[in-house]
Amino acid sequence: MTIADDIEMLKRQEEALRFDAMSDEDAWKLGSLMRSRAVEKGLPLVIDIRVAGRPLFYTALPVSAPDNPEWVRRKINVVMRYHKCSYRVGRELAASGSSLDEDRGVLPIDMAPHGGCFPIHIKGTGIVGTVTVSGIPQRDDHGFVVECLCDYLGVDPAPLALGPEG
Repeated sequence: MTIADDIEMLKRQEEALRFDAMSDEDAWKLGSLMRSRAVEKGLPLVIDIRVAGRPLFYTALPVSAPDNPEWVRRKINVVMRYHKCSYRVGRELAASGSSLDEDRGVLPIDMAPHGGCFPIHIKGTGIVGTVTVSGIPQRDDHGFVVECLCDYLGVDPAPLALGPEG
């Protein structure tokens, strides 16, 4: 897939993976599903779900790195600033040959335009929070979140899958 193909697919994912609501219980159920799947696959992930900046689910699985929570924080900052999944922001930056820096009014230490953070978009309301993972390569981080969101929301993942990176 080209970067342009990725960006179009990421937009489709963002349109398809929207919630009717997100309660504390919903976040716990989604987080638990994600944790179980990560354990089954032996993935060393940190998983974070929050709404309005309030952490509703958090886990750090065995072999996750002490730096993963910092990557989670930086990815969340990207999603909440740009209202796009963190991987899409990164792919758009790559396509334009630019970066997140002081010219855009941000400090790179506070932003990580890398895969793994997806907006919680409530239909009729907008983006209210994030679902974030960190611990494996960024395209895989992103894919894991999308796979879990598809399962949780009852959306067929096949038409939303990113192909191999081009």
